[in-house]
Amino acid sequence: MYVDSHCHLDFPELADELPQLLAAMREHEVSHALCIAVELPAWPKVVAIAQAHANLYATVGVHPDYADTPEPTVAGLVARAATAKVVAIGETGLDYYRQEGDLEWQRERFRRHIRAAREAAKPLVIHTRAAAADTLAIMRDERANEAGGVMHCFTETWEVAQRALDLGFHISVSGIVTFRNAHEMQDVARRVPLDRLLIETDSPYLAPTPFRGKRNQPAWVRYVGEEVARLRGVAASTIADATSSNFFRLFNIPIDDHVAAHAHTAA
Repeated sequence: MYVDSHCHLDFPELADELPQLLAAMREHEVSHALCIAVELPAWPKVVAIAQAHANLYATVGVHPDYADTPEPTVAGLVARAATAKVVAIGETGLDYYRQEGDLEWQRERFRRHIRAAREAAKPLVIHTRAAAADTLAIMRDERANEAGGVMHCFTETWEVAQRALDLGFHISVSGIVTFRNAHEMQDVARRVPLDRLLIETDSPYLAPTPFRGKRNQPAWVRYVGEEVARLRGVAASTIADATSSNFFRLFNIPIDDHVAAHAHTAA
């Protein structure tokens, strides 16, 4: 069974088709998914989706691309992180690709998320784009290693991956790894230690080959896992088992919840 470690089921492209998406997950042997928050006004919907389904979980955080949205506080993030089914802080980080000008607000927001994760003892889900040096510097300054977490939808070099791994973080591979010219990402997917690897869809975005250009969905994380297996020269079940085990361990999901949800999705 596979796990989608990062998706956005509350987004309008997916929210109206949740029963069909869950059925497709079962058909593709995808047992669980993590629903990622990107801003506080939408967070109650993210949590409600997770709480309504045994095999779904949620995060709390504000994405670095969202400039005109209520700013989170450390206390507010910590309080929300204590909600049932919330297993991580994020999506947070830095994005210098989509945002321009003075981005100190982004860096300060990122720092608050790291402080909240340390206080709440929850892992971080980190987004970084065109900002690797500053992302890693803030992670070091704020002792993000004390919380741990994952570099989601990783698109940086192996050198950046190594530095994140040295801080105790996992690396998550998305559908980009299936793209023909994604050589750097494919190199990273080959080299990340198996016990620090996750897979994701980031749906509704980044559909893997053979669905590139279409609206993505959690069921298609299977194609990400199969491509990683091909790149590493191992059985697909090896990647499925390892990335699923890593997911439950990183996000501290109790084994009883795991078994119960697995039985529910298999029914």
